[in-house]
Amino acid sequence: MGLLSHFTVAVLLFAFSLLACLFMNRFFTSEARRQIGSVRDEQHDITAHGRLVYNPAKPQNNSSRGIHPERSQKCNISRGSECAMAPESRFDCGRDKLLSQSECEDRGCCYAPLLDSAGPPWCFYPRVYPGYKMGPLIPTPRGQGATLTRASPSYLPKDISTLRLDDIQETADCFHLTLKDPSSQRYEVHLPGGVPQSKANTQSVLYTTEYQSDPFGFMVRRKSNGRVIMNTTVAPLLFADQYLQLSTTLASSFVSGLGEHYTSLLLDLNWTSLTLWNRDMAPHADANLYGSHPFYIVQEEDGLAHGVFLLNSNAIEVILQPTPALTWVSTGGILDLYIFLGPDPQSVIRQYLQIIGYPMMPSYWSLGFHLCRWGYTTTNTTRKVAQSMHDENFPMDVQWNDLDYANKRRVFTFDPWRFGDLPEMVEEFHKRGMKYILILDPGISSSSTPGTYPPFDDGLKRDVFIKNATGQILIGKVWPGPTAFPDFTNPDTRQWWEDCIRDFHSKVPVDGLWIDMNEPASFVQGSVEGCPDSDLENPPYTPSVVGGRLNSGTLCMSARQKMSFHYNLHNLYGLTEAYATHSALLKIQRKRPFVLSRSSFPGIGRFSGVWTGDVRSDWEQLRFSIPAVLQFSLFGVPLVGADICGFGGNTTEELCVRWMQLGAFYPFMRNHNDKPNAAQEPYVFGQRAQAAMRSALYLRYSLLPFLYTLFHHAHASAETVARPLFMEFPNDPNSRTIDKQFLWGSSLLISPVLEQGAVELAAYLPPATWYSLHNGQPFYSKGQFLLLPAPLDTINVHVREGHIIPQQEPALTTTASRNNPFFLTVALSAGGWARGDLFWDDGESVDTFEMQNYCYVIFSAEQSQVVSNPLKLNGALDSLVLGGLQVFGVPSPPRYILANGEKVRDFTYRADTMVLAVTSLALPMSEVFTVQWIL
Repeated sequence: MGLLSHFTVAVLLFAFSLLACLFMNRFFTSEARRQIGSVRDEQHDITAHGRLVYNPAKPQNNSSRGIHPERSQKCNISRGSECAMAPESRFDCGRDKLLSQSECEDRGCCYAPLLDSAGPPWCFYPRVYPGYKMGPLIPTPRGQGATLTRASPSYLPKDISTLRLDDIQETADCFHLTLKDPSSQRYEVHLPGGVPQSKANTQSVLYTTEYQSDPFGFMVRRKSNGRVIMNTTVAPLLFADQYLQLSTTLASSFVSGLGEHYTSLLLDLNWTSLTLWNRDMAPHADANLYGSHPFYIVQEEDGLAHGVFLLNSNAIEVILQPTPALTWVSTGGILDLYIFLGPDPQSVIRQYLQIIGYPMMPSYWSLGFHLCRWGYTTTNTTRKVAQSMHDENFPMDVQWNDLDYANKRRVFTFDPWRFGDLPEMVEEFHKRGMKYILILDPGISSSSTPGTYPPFDDGLKRDVFIKNATGQILIGKVWPGPTAFPDFTNPDTRQWWEDCIRDFHSKVPVDGLWIDMNEPASFVQGSVEGCPDSDLENPPYTPSVVGGRLNSGTLCMSARQKMSFHYNLHNLYGLTEAYATHSALLKIQRKRPFVLSRSSFPGIGRFSGVWTGDVRSDWEQLRFSIPAVLQFSLFGVPLVGADICGFGGNTTEELCVRWMQLGAFYPFMRNHNDKPNAAQEPYVFGQRAQAAMRSALYLRYSLLPFLYTLFHHAHASAETVARPLFMEFPNDPNSRTIDKQFLWGSSLLISPVLEQGAVELAAYLPPATWYSLHNGQPFYSKGQFLLLPAPLDTINVHVREGHIIPQQEPALTTTASRNNPFFLTVALSAGGWARGDLFWDDGESVDTFEMQNYCYVIFSAEQSQVVSNPLKLNGALDSLVLGGLQVFGVPSPPRYILANGEKVRDFTYRADTMVLAVTSLALPMSEVFTVQWIL
């Protein structure tokens, strides 16, 4: 036949196929509608609290039948509107298991294979899917509530057919919603300190809510502009005994949070999955790490932001997709959601911390440099390290010991041969103005001869250890061998823990405790005897966790604790241990406790700092340490840092220098190394490297008054210390994605070298005038990248116009530096003004802010003068003076300088950088002073 005849036949065949597919689609759609049942077309308003509750118009047809991938795809052109959606908008109908086509269709879902097996799901929910039906909203003392019911069970085992919804207006900027089983008590997380009970004024709330009753879903809008920030009607709510699922669209693709993972600051929404399940796991991609933080913040348009917190301690998987959308899947508990309306990013964090608690105020000394290694095998070795640091003029405040100190690796002991004079060594450090910290693992050795190891013997008597399913003490295995694990949810355990610490502290007066291995970690799966075969150990659904099972590298899920099964409490173990350790040290020392924890959960910043675990000595880990630190800042844990120069593997001289420069701006600064690796103390490197490291340390120590003031604001008003650029510049599109630079507060921009061999870097300067902290050189940025020189001895730090930075002459310890003269760095705005402040107390007493036992000084610059205004004094500044200041942005050389009205001789002015430097002052910090430059 000719070409035309072939074409005619092809057209006829296509038309016939189309008619056949349309007939089949109509048949299957009708069948699906009969199976699912019709949804009533009812719409009504409920005006209580200004909420709109509605059902949309009658939904369209439900799922049409899918086809096997090996069959012809020709019917896909007419699958019906219920399944016709962009692949990125599909919501997975088979999170719990891999489904065949028939299994997918049996669930009433759509089946449409794609070439990309790693992207959108092949089995997905139709546009309307049967679920819960919401009854009327009824006013409650704290908001309103309703009952949700299912006409028929979902596809999940132990489905819960009736739910209780409570809609709670916590505050004007916080919406709180819970979904739970009204007929059976399920585990609920109760964080220390509770939540605010104030009722929002309905006239001032920043949001509106809308409910779809059948199938149930809700929508939260920003009242000011109508933007939808949460919409759960896009996929069904599922609620079974061990599987809870809730999906929502996202207001933008700029999402951060959901830690702890090895990620950039902005999360990848291209079909990624994040598992929240605390695990002893060195940071690497696609792994659940040491902490779980089910909180995220979204950068919206026009600089607005909101946050969402799911208060749930069970194993959670979060699925991110490019819709943009997100799906929560939890293996237990309840759905307890908080939505924070901001409207700016810093307000979102403050609102979040109003729920989980503001961070503790650290001791001043804890902001100095810390040095540790697993491999300081004796007290003499440890002494020599500390001595070498100071002999080579490296500032250091705190010497640490890893598990080397312990007798047979048992905590609350010290080796009588290698560390027999540990108490004397600690006292020597104290006399030199230094502090001492050692490691304290939670695992208590259970294999010592009875009567020879009091922590275990006493713990047995007081019944403080976690039990297995049969009621016997669960035995795992950690560094000392077989171990029992304290149950910190038990008040008796917390008292026993305090007694153990008190007894040890009476012998070895440590200044802080490092609580490691507290996910909790175990070297055997579950226990030395294994775990029973039960739903807790083998749930119907297990998120993607390292090891494949929830009990991998930890305890049995069926283990019994005072408050619940370990299945529900696992992610809380580090938090409960941090709380117990902080409380014990507070009672024993009567000073601010120092606790450093590896495992974390929301609220841990109230009791502890955190470090980012066993990072490797390589450039990639150096780069990723910045978003790791910034994530914890968002989570309310400002005292955070990574192991400088890396913990695992051998560092290089260049890498260690660059890591020390970056680490000088971690809020918590510690060099920590594993024992098989090459030494990485600063003094082991060449003279050029040592000089660069020394310079970075002295710079940090000079900035400690500023850093300490930032921590005060974090403690008192939930401000961030290490700060992502988008927090400070929410209206700047370029600042949204940057995580290779960061800020201290609002005024210092840190731009480290993160690439091997680099001697310059492209740094982004947000719109403002920025002055080099090194020499005062101004950069007038409209929001652009600048190529900056960065030789090995340099880290680029810039001061933002309009800010005053309080500094102090550095010394080898904070004990010494706190007595040195202060100086100010004043960065004038284009209008010639600047502001700054200083919080100062004794650096270690408890609750100085709460008890009004502190000094607070405001500094201001305008009209060619700097003025101090001590708003509050307690004597802590009485013997301290201002020794000098430098002013950036002085437009012309001054004729003379006046300090409190008297001429000053010692000053210089550089015309090329417009920097005025005034020295040899001695102005009391506890009094008002004025320094003028007369142009």
